Amino acid sequence: MPAYFVAELEVTNPAAYEPYRALAKSSIEQFGGRFLARGGAAELVEGGPVPQRVVIIEFADMATAQRWYNSPEYQKALPIRLANSRGGRAFIVDGA
Repeated sequence: MPAYFVAELEVTNPAAYEPYRALAKSSIEQFGGRFLARGGAAELVEGGPVPQRVVIIEFADMATAQRWYNSPEYQKALPIRLANSRGGRAFIVDGA
């Protein structure tokens, strides 16, 4: 069953965030992940606040998504994201 990594955040320093994009993309590809949504327009229909940036990545299953997140490759990228964004939430969810 597929699993999804979902993150919402606001990029606060786009120039310093740029290396994260390449590192994260490379690590995602290594684990067979694929982007379903990456920063496109979001329309809030319930609750709040309006998300600034939403990313959804599909993996083959929960175990693969967890291995990717905890991998040395992604852990190298993660501090760049955390240092150059705010308001972030990230989670992995099983697909239906």
